[in-house]
Amino acid sequence: MGPGDLFPREAEEVAPGAVHLPDRLSEEEQHKLLAACREWSKPPAGLRTVRLPSGGEMSVRQLSLGRHWYPYGYAPTVVDGGGEPVKPFPGWLGEWARAAVDAAAQVAGEPVYGAGPCAVPYDIALVNFYGDGARMGMHRDSDERSAAPVVSFSLGYACVFRFGNTEGRGRPWRDVELRSGDAFVFGGPARRAYHGVPRTEPGSAPPELGLRGRVNVTVRAY
Repeated sequence: MGPGDLFPREAEEVAPGAVHLPDRLSEEEQHKLLAACREWSKPPAGLRTVRLPSGGEMSVRQLSLGRHWYPYGYAPTVVDGGGEPVKPFPGWLGEWARAAVDAAAQVAGEPVYGAGPCAVPYDIALVNFYGDGARMGMHRDSDERSAAPVVSFSLGYACVFRFGNTEGRGRPWRDVELRSGDAFVFGGPARRAYHGVPRTEPGSAPPELGLRGRVNVTVRAY
């Protein structure tokens, strides 16, 4: 719940299998995750600019945990850079992701992620840093062999998160505001849906976090 909110924001199923969990991370957890991201961003295999096969560059800077993502696949080392081994995926981040999936299942009210508590062996993550003016075009997370739900945690600037459909990058889609501490889970029928971030809201980060920009950590199973 932000300082300008009269009522707490409610968790919501945005599309079948896609659930927004506002304020999922406590202030303490946000600080823990941000401190970890700052350590992970250091060389070797730290924060980098991603170059696309077309020759362009992503405006979002990125690093990988567990396995290195490059367009469009995974490798144990930074194959499109200096060849350094990727940093390990921390077990506690997998625990946070499984707990978020369980919380999302309660909101969805149906076993879209499978029966019983989440037991996904989460083992990889992408950390995306959005500076002022950075954005992410519509894409889908289709390079993983696993169909396990993706769990996204947000820190810093609020953003417009555009969640679309599985057929293409165009409409229909739904725009959702993600704020610092929010989680977003998508799996089941929504696992291959196109999604993106058309804009962030500079200056909207919690002052106590000490972050200029947006950090997004997406947890996946390879």
